[in-house]
Amino acid sequence: MPRLLFSVLPLALVSAAAPSPVFTPEAFRSHVAFLADDLLEGRDTGSRGHEIAARYVAAHFEALGLKPGGDKGSWYQQVTFQKTSPGASPGTLGLSGNGAAQSWTNGGDVVIGLDPQETKTDVSAPIVFVGYGLSEKSLGLDDYRGLNVKGKIVVTLRGYPKGLPSEVGAHLSSTKAEIAEAHGAIGMISIDTLLSAKTRAWSVRQRGASASEFSWVGRDGKAHVEAPGIRAGAGVNDTVANALFAGARTSLAAIRAEADRNNGRPKGFPLKGNVRITNEMVSERVTSPNVVGIMPGSDPKLSAQIVILSAHLDHIGISKPRPGDKPGADRINNGALDNASGIATMLEVARAFATSPDKPRRTLVFLASTAEEKGLLGADYYAQNPTVPLKDIVADVDLDMPLLLYPFTSVIAFGADHSEVGKVVADAAAPMGIALEADPMPQEGIFTRSDHYRFVQQGVPAVFLATGYANGGAEQWEKFLGGNYHHPGDDLSQKIDWKSGARFAEVNYRITRALADADEPPRWYQGDFFGNAFAPRAPKASANR
Repeated sequence: MPRLLFSVLPLALVSAAAPSPVFTPEAFRSHVAFLADDLLEGRDTGSRGHEIAARYVAAHFEALGLKPGGDKGSWYQQVTFQKTSPGASPGTLGLSGNGAAQSWTNGGDVVIGLDPQETKTDVSAPIVFVGYGLSEKSLGLDDYRGLNVKGKIVVTLRGYPKGLPSEVGAHLSSTKAEIAEAHGAIGMISIDTLLSAKTRAWSVRQRGASASEFSWVGRDGKAHVEAPGIRAGAGVNDTVANALFAGARTSLAAIRAEADRNNGRPKGFPLKGNVRITNEMVSERVTSPNVVGIMPGSDPKLSAQIVILSAHLDHIGISKPRPGDKPGADRINNGALDNASGIATMLEVARAFATSPDKPRRTLVFLASTAEEKGLLGADYYAQNPTVPLKDIVADVDLDMPLLLYPFTSVIAFGADHSEVGKVVADAAAPMGIALEADPMPQEGIFTRSDHYRFVQQGVPAVFLATGYANGGAEQWEKFLGGNYHHPGDDLSQKIDWKSGARFAEVNYRITRALADADEPPRWYQGDFFGNAFAPRAPKASANR
């Protein structure tokens, strides 16, 4: 502990005399070097390494003079999670009543989901194909029209129709279980389209067969589940998908061809046979903190309004040994870029505000969340159980995995098209010669895969900021996502451009400053899908962007 405090305090004291915020590569690197050190063992949720990282962040918050924003006057909002893991007997998916009975085991041709509500799953029901499994009246989507799925298992295509806005499509895709539950289904099976098979190979999906799943535990002591009525779920490869569609009135090949067309929307119909899904689960409780620091606003009229700057502190820990590993192979997933770099950005922005003579007009909340890698769970818990009034939160800017491997000249603000936060980002970045870039990878559904999305679901205008594709970024993103992403190679051995880290911190300071000091808070755009869905009564801005 004395060594940690020695590393924190001089930085705050030396910076205090600075007439204006200065961002240095050295300060940025120091944060990443600590958080991505092997001694923290990949900062997995609930691990000792994550606890150390949380204390590092809290120590910096305290040294900067922030106010504790956690539980009972502490820096920490402790979150209890239920960790559900596969039991001793592997799960199975069986098909009967459609020719010869067949069965597949978890980890081979099927990946069976885990139900945190039960210790054993045994669900048997008829199956119905429901297209993409979407339902949204405002978009004219109703894949369940004319279908009776009550008490049945639905079979859905992965993803969403081509031509649907990517962020709306990503959101709707993430709610398929809730949609199925609302129509009375008790189980769900996902099959690939041509596009989803290219985007993520089955061999990648298989890795989830042995993985544990996390759910945050509510005040009622129960694991939070978005669709408790869906008691069984599975993803299947082409071998099983073809068996499910054997003798169907429309072939799987024809369905996929239709789905591959722009605005293609295959129609649903009952399939032949019954499916039985079985599985065993074991569970345990784990606690892990969100770290929350608050900088009170200086304006008597605006200080009640809150701007959140968030970044996830956790990563994925230590990988299990794999066949063929060399003796002594590195299995620590350090998460230097994912997301020690995001936390470093947040800490440097907090330092800049703390040492600036001009304090923000609105109150700032700095949130280092846990369990992002488990499904945005720490942010979801905070957004549903905030330590500040939810009604007072006017914006969130989330920092997740800025790729600092090249001198970036653009940023991507996922969600920028939905609210005035996007314009704030563009205006704040422009003086630095940084352009705002449109989503360059819509097929990845990034909009629903970072913590800002949990604030969007609570009606808060939000964006997720990352470095852009310009100036060599596209090549670096492709290389990273296909290599060191969620891999032990995401450590300090990479050629990280620390000057770009300082530059990323500066642009986020400018963005946060603009949101904090504006006369009016940012608004959703008139007619925007997310504004209408999650903040229907909130004031809206002109749709003329």
